[in-house]
Amino acid sequence: MTEAAILADLSADNIRRHVEQIAMDIPYRAAGSANGQRMAEYSRDAMRAAGLVDAALHEFPAVVSFPEHAECRVVAPVEISLQANTLGHSLLTIEDGIEGELLDVGGGGFSDYAGKDARGKIILTELSYSPARHEKQRIAAMKGAIGAVMMNWGHPENTAVPFGSVKPVWGNPTPDNVTTEMPTIPCIGIARTAGLRLRDLLGKGSVKLRFRTHVENGWRPVQITTANLPAPEASPEAADFVLVGGHQDSWPGEAATDNAAGNACLMELARVFNLHREQLRRGITFGFWTAHETGTMAGSSWFCDRNWDRLRANCVAYLQVDQPAFVGTTEWSTASNAELKPFLDAVEKRLLGTKRTKWRRSVKNGDASFFGIGIPMFHAEGSFTEAELRATAMADLGWWHHSVENRLDKMDWTLMQEHIRVYGAYLWELCTAPVLPFRFAPVAEQVVARLQELAPAGSTVGLESTLAAANRFAAEAARLDTRAATEASAFAAGRGSEDAAQLLNATMKRLSRILVPLQSTAIGTYGHDPYGFTPQTTMIPCLYNVPELATLPAGEARWMLETKLVRARNRVADAMVDSSAVISEALTRLG
Repeated sequence: MTEAAILADLSADNIRRHVEQIAMDIPYRAAGSANGQRMAEYSRDAMRAAGLVDAALHEFPAVVSFPEHAECRVVAPVEISLQANTLGHSLLTIEDGIEGELLDVGGGGFSDYAGKDARGKIILTELSYSPARHEKQRIAAMKGAIGAVMMNWGHPENTAVPFGSVKPVWGNPTPDNVTTEMPTIPCIGIARTAGLRLRDLLGKGSVKLRFRTHVENGWRPVQITTANLPAPEASPEAADFVLVGGHQDSWPGEAATDNAAGNACLMELARVFNLHREQLRRGITFGFWTAHETGTMAGSSWFCDRNWDRLRANCVAYLQVDQPAFVGTTEWSTASNAELKPFLDAVEKRLLGTKRTKWRRSVKNGDASFFGIGIPMFHAEGSFTEAELRATAMADLGWWHHSVENRLDKMDWTLMQEHIRVYGAYLWELCTAPVLPFRFAPVAEQVVARLQELAPAGSTVGLESTLAAANRFAAEAARLDTRAATEASAFAAGRGSEDAAQLLNATMKRLSRILVPLQSTAIGTYGHDPYGFTPQTTMIPCLYNVPELATLPAGEARWMLETKLVRARNRVADAMVDSSAVISEALTRLG
């Protein structure tokens, strides 16, 4: 059986039938609602029909939100009523609402507050992912704002009123973060047309705004769906598996692209790969998460917590499928941990031909609940050109995203046939390659570059010696990559060594468990950073505050920060030393 045969079996028509049925029969699939449970049952039944007989529904409690409309009114210098939605997990205002002076903070990141005093004011910000809504809320509260108004993205004429969540806590709160990371101010979403009107008023002087929220927040029973497609017992690595997931909850309306389309792709991948399961070297576990939209990844984080041992021992990678094949895209965009990039590039070059592709490092958004445990992840979908993005306030998921305009007419079924083939090719390689197609020189390159950037400011916390350890790791990673490529070529020539392959694959998993948390988390292995956390925008998030040292004089603030950063430096140094040792041991055994 070849990759070509697998790809020939994948059908966009089958995906379309699922998407149309989900969008029309189960709209507004909110976590904790009757439709949320109906969607979980639909996913379970579809996976069983695909031949995955152990498909099951899992129910657990989660903190979710049921936001409704909001009342919003400009009270000075003119009186204007604006259509608005309460954002998920917003605070509930008193009956009279809140009133305050409006302050435009652009994207809503820390740098956007430079020279501005937000204390006691209502902020106006762009509804984008730089940073995400959750982080905009957290920063606004830190800066003393009393409320937030988030205008939609899209073209200046976009009248769609957005939904969205502002809960920074990743998954269910704990006693440690319930008082520090849950939302603390009321937040609403308005159309881009309304937001630009407010911005125009602010350009002429002071604006006073009043709004009132309507929302119910609390614990509800929610459901996820999982299904396993095991590799044959005769497989040398039968226990290992690839995790493939996407959220099945949604905002009001059809929510066709977000994420009925992704759910249907999982169903089609399960159907086709089950037909050829005897060819698999590794199995597949499918996860249909919930409380992505209104629980901030409560479903995938619950699955990670409750399946820790199996995931840590046997999961080789995580493919997230969210919003494939929406209309208007002409490029292909991939995000991943760096060790996956060469493999992804090769698949895309083979299947996409001359289509323009772009890559970025994965950060902790979407259902990226598996960084702490050390599982490399990737996701990919169609994308717009840079010019198109600039014209739509960076609406990379379409102007209709998170609104009732997300209908079936936003699907492109020709693109879907292309997209499902790429997902199938990714998955086929990961499930059948005798030697996992991971390469660690790209990881070393990113780590070394980041430490070189930080070393001057981090001299007092010992980054020079950490950089030396990273360079040693880079040399070892190059040796490992060379040996992995050699062994993969031997299998292609029909003379590969199973013992060598299994040792290399085990080594790659061990390296991922060390390096993925370092690349992608500030908190480390056993917790979750807040959603959209600003340090996540950088490689090695635990060192994010190193540049701040140069701005602080000797004194309590500097000494406390140095203490924190010395510990972060030790974490990085240990990861470099341990990774080098893992590689050296494996290559010594291979001879």
